[in-house]
Amino acid sequence: MTTLKKLFGPVDMTTGTPWKKIALFTIPMIIGNIAQQLYNTVDSIVVGKFVGDNALAAVGSASPIFNLLLVLFIGISVGTSVMVSQYFGAKEREQLSKTIGCCITLTAIASVFIMLIGSFIVRPLLELLHTPDSIIDWCTSYLTVLFWGISGVAYYNILSGVLRGLGDSVSALLYLLVATVINIVLDLWFVAGLGLGVFGVALATAIAQAISALLCFIKLSRMQELFDMKPKYLRVDGEHTMTMIRLGLPSGLTQAIFSMAMIIVQSLTNSFGEMVIAANVIIMRVDGFAMMPNFSFGTAMTTYSGQNVGAKRYDRAEEGARQGTIMAMAVSASITVLILIFGKYLMGIFTSTTELVNLSVHMMRILAVGYIAMAVTQSLSGVMRGAGDTMTPMWISLFTTVVVRVPVAYGISWLTRTAELPNGRSECIFISLLMSWTLGAIITFVFYRIGGWKKKAIR
Repeated sequence: MTTLKKLFGPVDMTTGTPWKKIALFTIPMIIGNIAQQLYNTVDSIVVGKFVGDNALAAVGSASPIFNLLLVLFIGISVGTSVMVSQYFGAKEREQLSKTIGCCITLTAIASVFIMLIGSFIVRPLLELLHTPDSIIDWCTSYLTVLFWGISGVAYYNILSGVLRGLGDSVSALLYLLVATVINIVLDLWFVAGLGLGVFGVALATAIAQAISALLCFIKLSRMQELFDMKPKYLRVDGEHTMTMIRLGLPSGLTQAIFSMAMIIVQSLTNSFGEMVIAANVIIMRVDGFAMMPNFSFGTAMTTYSGQNVGAKRYDRAEEGARQGTIMAMAVSASITVLILIFGKYLMGIFTSTTELVNLSVHMMRILAVGYIAMAVTQSLSGVMRGAGDTMTPMWISLFTTVVVRVPVAYGISWLTRTAELPNGRSECIFISLLMSWTLGAIITFVFYRIGGWKKKAIR
């Protein structure tokens, strides 16, 4: 019982061997991120196999718009996670209680806002992006359901962020695995059984996410040894709200910038037709799995850095940053090799159309090496965010996305136009992404070494 309680309890990352603490924290998150990706992947597989390639393209085309409107929750989640990890490291119970209560209320407000706004802008945005007539109705249906179920998505991501800030990555994993199984079962029932198509896929996801959010809330309500979840803390406290916004807004803006870039590039992708759109969807699903270790290490480094900075252990934060980044790069290098060797088999999971499989493999090979660069970016950005420096990663993302990715994508497209290819070569989408990832890693490493992040603690 003691071992089980320890496994599902908070972890103090200010003591012990850094790489061991980071690895033990990261592994459950990697498994959890696999489960998270199964949400999207199963959606894509089910619609691709039971509805068709156009339905697959519809689900993929809708994703950037949904991600754009999630930026409020991204901001709240990151700000909360940084504050929770630092207050936990500093052993400040009152501040920890106020932070968690404040984030719960802010999430409710943001959920209502997104639910109302999203429903009105879905169709106009899809039309603005020149979404093909053959898939626009499916895109609209998919997004409308997700927006009406936004509270489940929001609360799971934010409350699991609180758990990770406390050093508990195992509970968040367990609840996500439960929800993933539910999502798979509902996907097959709604689409293959009831014939609900894209609508059924979105409904399954919304229900499963709501269940995982509820489980996270129950877990937090039972952690009375660390903080108090009382009505008096469930108010929007001015000081904590502003700190949360200060820390979380840059990350929210980073996600917004990235999502806007994805939307702009999605418009370019749409110009190449349904085949390229579908290939892009398949690649992004494989990309989701390939990027998981990087995101997991980044989140782990945020918690690790936050707790150690809160405890004033800057030397330990630096040692963990070095060890964590090396581990992340090694894992990404292994994934890159696997993609290059088994890419064709991976793409074949989503569709039986030979032309689509071959196109997807070709595009994926362009992107594969970039995952090693992203290992550096995510790990060191996580260190800076955990320390309270959320602005530097935002500016780096802004530069690499707005100044590099979008112009390069459209530039290559324009330069490669021919009579046979009036819109240019579709490879521009992934060449531009590879270039932005590589440059981002270099810049992130430079700013980490400069060390401005050491002066950004919240107290």
